[in-house]
Amino acid sequence: MQHPLLRHALRAVVALTVVALAACGTRAAEAPADDPATQGTVEWWGWVPEADLAPQYIAAFNREYPDITVNYKLLTIDGYAAAIRPALASDAGPDVFDVASGAQFEQFKSAGIDLRPAVEAARGPEWSSSMAPIGVSAFTDDQQQLKALPVGLGFAGPVWINQELFDRYDLQPPRNFTEWKQVCRTFAQHDVGCFVQGASQVAFNQDTLQAIADTIEPGLFTRATRGGASWTDPGLVQALTVWGSMFSDGIMQSGALGQQQYPDANNGFLSGRYAMVQMGFWYAQYAKRDTMAAAIKAAGVRDAKPFTAMPIPFPAATDTGRPGALFGSPDYGLAVNRKSRVKNAATTFAVWLSSARAGQQIVADSLADVPALNGVTPQLDGLVDQDRQQPALEALIRDAGTVTEDRLLANADLATAIGDAGVTVATGKTSPEEAARTLQAAAEAAR
Repeated sequence: MQHPLLRHALRAVVALTVVALAACGTRAAEAPADDPATQGTVEWWGWVPEADLAPQYIAAFNREYPDITVNYKLLTIDGYAAAIRPALASDAGPDVFDVASGAQFEQFKSAGIDLRPAVEAARGPEWSSSMAPIGVSAFTDDQQQLKALPVGLGFAGPVWINQELFDRYDLQPPRNFTEWKQVCRTFAQHDVGCFVQGASQVAFNQDTLQAIADTIEPGLFTRATRGGASWTDPGLVQALTVWGSMFSDGIMQSGALGQQQYPDANNGFLSGRYAMVQMGFWYAQYAKRDTMAAAIKAAGVRDAKPFTAMPIPFPAATDTGRPGALFGSPDYGLAVNRKSRVKNAATTFAVWLSSARAGQQIVADSLADVPALNGVTPQLDGLVDQDRQQPALEALIRDAGTVTEDRLLANADLATAIGDAGVTVATGKTSPEEAARTLQAAAEAAR
C-alpha cells in the first residue's frame, strides 16, 4: 500500500530475478507442454511489494515449491497502468500481475482467469469465510468470477511522525489544525520541515481529503462517492476549504504540487528533513529497525540511524472535531494472465501468497499490509523503539479490523475529478464551493 496508488519506495522500473533457476531463452521455450502446477518459470509484475520484500516472499514460497522460479519485475506506481496495458494485450506479458481494487480492477479484470476453482481446491469450499470479505468482493466480477486474490489490505488515514524530532523540540503530536499550525511554526524556527506530501499524485490527495472530511463528519466522504450524499454538502465544502488552508497556512511544504509521494515525500521524511508525512498502514514496515535502515539508505542518507516512526490520527479539522479514523480497501491482489503459458504454476503462486497461512504470515510480518487471511498476526519484533511502537502498531491493527469505509473508487472519472478539485482549490483557481459543484456534476455523470 502500497494505493493504486499505495504506497512504497518506488523510484524506477526494476527487475529482480530472485531465484537463480531461470534459464536463458524465450518464455515459450520455458513453458512446459503440460503446464504442471509445481514447476515452471513465472513472471510477476507489480508496483508492490518493494524490492527488498519480494525476495523474502518468493524465498518462503520456494521452501514449499522449489521447482517454481518466480521472477519479479517492480514498476513505478505512476507508470504501472501504461506498462501493464500493452503487456497484457500481447502474448509476452507477465504470468502474474498486481491489480488494485476499484477502477484499476475494472480496467484489467478481463485479462485474468477465474481463480475461484483453484482456491476452492486448495483451501476447501468454505475458503472465503477465512478471508476478509472486502478482499474477496473487491476482486469478484459481475459473473461471480474471482479475477484476483487479495494479498493484503491497505488502510489510509493516519499521519506518521518522526518521534525523535518531536522529542528534541518538546512537542506533542497535533490533535487539531490549530495545534498543527503551531507545531509547524516551531519546526520552522529550527529549520525543520513540518509536513510533506507529494501533492502531484491524485491518489494521495484523495486520502488527505477523505481524512479531513472524516474529522468533520465521519462517513460523509464515502457516502458521497456512493451517491448517498451530495458533494455540495457543507461538510465537504468545509473539507475542501481546510485542504486549501494546508497550502496557505504553512502546513503543506512549499512546492508540494510539483512533488510526488514516491520518491519525493517519502525520501524527505526518511531523510529527517520533515517531521511528518501522510502515509497509510503500509508505512508500519518502517517501524522495523532493519527496514528503516535500508529505506534511509535508499533515500540517499549516509550513516543515518533509524528513527522512531509513529502513527497518529489525522488531526481534526476543527478544535472541537474528532481526529480521523482509518479507511481502506485491498491493497492489491494477484491476477493470473489468461494468456500465460504457465497458468498452473502461476496459479499455485498466487493462491499460496494470498491464502496459505505460510504465505500470509510473511506478508503480515513485513508490516506492509494487513493480511487478507483472518487470524494471521504479525511478529512485532525488531522495532526501533519496542516499548513505544509495539502498542501503537497493535492499536493500528485492531482499528483496521473495524474499518467499514472504502478507500479506492471504482469509477475512474470521479477519482480524477476529486484529484482535479484538490489541485484547483490548492492553487486558488477555484473556490471550495465551485470545486464541490464540479464534483457533484462529475458524480451525476458517472452514474
